[in-house]
Amino acid sequence: MYRIGELAKQYQINTDTLRYYEKNGLLVPSSRSDSGYRSYNEEDAKQLRFILRAKSVGFSLTEIQELINIDHNRSQWACQDVKGMVELKADVIQSKIDELIQFRDSLQGLAKACCGGSESAEHCSILDALEANV
Repeated sequence: MYRIGELAKQYQINTDTLRYYEKNGLLVPSSRSDSGYRSYNEEDAKQLRFILRAKSVGFSLTEIQELINIDHNRSQWACQDVKGMVELKADVIQSKIDELIQFRDSLQGLAKACCGGSESAEHCSILDALEANV
């Protein structure tokens, strides 16, 4: 059995994170002591590893909750359901990457067009371009 601080330390997260996961139904301590201390067992630690791994590959807490529900009821789901979630998430991330690349390219274009000198910004090409683009 682990107390909240021990489990948090083992996974290099803070206790507030564990409390947040508990508040949002992602992780429920296996028991509480008479004085109200949370106690976590190996199954809880396994669940925390699942949460942290899913988070590390980009899933939101809502998505992680859905994955946990699937994990706990595997016989009611097909692999294609889980794969579909992963592919959808990959598509969303790719869209964000494409958008960030477009932002970077636009910013680089603005920076290239600017002389970057120490003179007044009255005729700054960056500010002019931002005013002109609607």
